Amino acid sequence: MDTLSPKGALGSEPSLVAMVFVRDRDAEGVVRLSLSDLGIQEAMFGNGGIAAAAAELAHRTSPRLLVVDIAGLDDPEKHVRELVEVTDSGTGIVVIGDRNDIVLYRNLRQIGVAEYFFTPLVRTLVTKAFNSVLTGTHNERAARTGKLVHVLGVRGGVGATTIAVRCAWHLAESRQRPVAFVDLDLYGGDAALQMNAVPNNALHEALEHSERVDDLFLERGIIHVSKRLDMLASLEPLESPLEFAEEAFLSLLETLLYRYRYVFVDMPMTRAQAMMRVMHMPGTLLLVSDARLVSARDVARWREKIGPNTPERSTLHVLNKNGAEGSLSLSDFARAAGGPPDIVIPYVRDVGAGSNLAVQGLPELPAFKRALSNVLRQISGEAADAQPSLLARIFA
Repeated sequence: MDTLSPKGALGSEPSLVAMVFVRDRDAEGVVRLSLSDLGIQEAMFGNGGIAAAAAELAHRTSPRLLVVDIAGLDDPEKHVRELVEVTDSGTGIVVIGDRNDIVLYRNLRQIGVAEYFFTPLVRTLVTKAFNSVLTGTHNERAARTGKLVHVLGVRGGVGATTIAVRCAWHLAESRQRPVAFVDLDLYGGDAALQMNAVPNNALHEALEHSERVDDLFLERGIIHVSKRLDMLASLEPLESPLEFAEEAFLSLLETLLYRYRYVFVDMPMTRAQAMMRVMHMPGTLLLVSDARLVSARDVARWREKIGPNTPERSTLHVLNKNGAEGSLSLSDFARAAGGPPDIVIPYVRDVGAGSNLAVQGLPELPAFKRALSNVLRQISGEAADAQPSLLARIFA
């Protein structure tokens, strides 16, 4: 592994501009010349191909430009998806392979790759692609954004915030994904309590003055829960009601989705009713209920309001606390709700007590964790037949 000498037009930047993992020596030579043509000296060349790149990026900051090699792989799209999972959404990925395949090219672009080239490389084309990535002018259709996850409890006390917090925590800490968490309950939200964090005024400011939200604002105002988990949460005085336009939150989400791999929004029921454009954004909506009759009624009402799933947006009904006092049987609940839940989480008495200890000190609750793994699988897109060792890593 080597790094070009730190001099040139971009030499003053503190982090790497480019990382390159290419096994073909001729292709590596063209990449070096292309970077040199653009005056880029801060480029790291690693040994190996795309697997080595994924391993390296699992524990370091992503560069602005990432070049990887997929030559010889049986399932290159799978490897690229895995790489995307550990790469910040602001990184432009250029893939080099040995197949002149238009279907592969289209699929890689759909995944979020900025450009695909097959060997032998053409220096002028490679240089043009690198420049487009580094200047932000590459095709917006290939620009990757994070995954949006709304979590909506159909009634208070069903455990929606607990599910949202634990999913965000595991994706950030065990899967090492950059995650942002937004608690839109500005007067009584307890996500910050569950994360052992202190609310501040940044979310209030972002919603009242969306034009001020930029990278510097987020760097100064966001709450750093852990290395890869950030949050925005305010606790406003009860006598000072805050009203904000839906457009302000849409603007904030756009900024967050560009910076983070996952963005969780803990959406209060009363707030969701006035934010249906937000609720219909591409992503996943976790509709959380308990197993009481009144919750079954509200699940049916919310499903009707939100509408059917689309290729870009899906609603998952998570039935939480199944078996608690007052719960219907699953068959009776399904009849009352108009359909069965997608995921069932059993009632575990110690879950509530564990939330009071903050997510960093969670007790071992195997039944709850097994059920929550199904939620995580749906959010992260992991295969349903994932090996047990993968789930063990999720809950390490």
